[in-house]
Amino acid sequence: MCILRLAMGIFIISQGILAHELVIIIMGSLFSILAMLNIGCCGTFACCTPTTNDNKYVVAKEITYEEVK
Repeated sequence: MCILRLAMGIFIISQGILAHELVIIIMGSLFSILAMLNIGCCGTFACCTPTTNDNKYVVAKEITYEEVK
């Protein structure tokens, strides 16, 4: 995945240079830096939700069924 991001970053930088657009060059640089440092949103576990194995809040209730004729 890092190689794909690095290739995409280099491609975006080159397109920004050809178009003389500073914003596109900055975007390509961001993609390249993220790839080289191997960081991202989910790479640092910033987006994941915490999981707990604590089942003390789960209350088992008996389900009752009523027959419908």
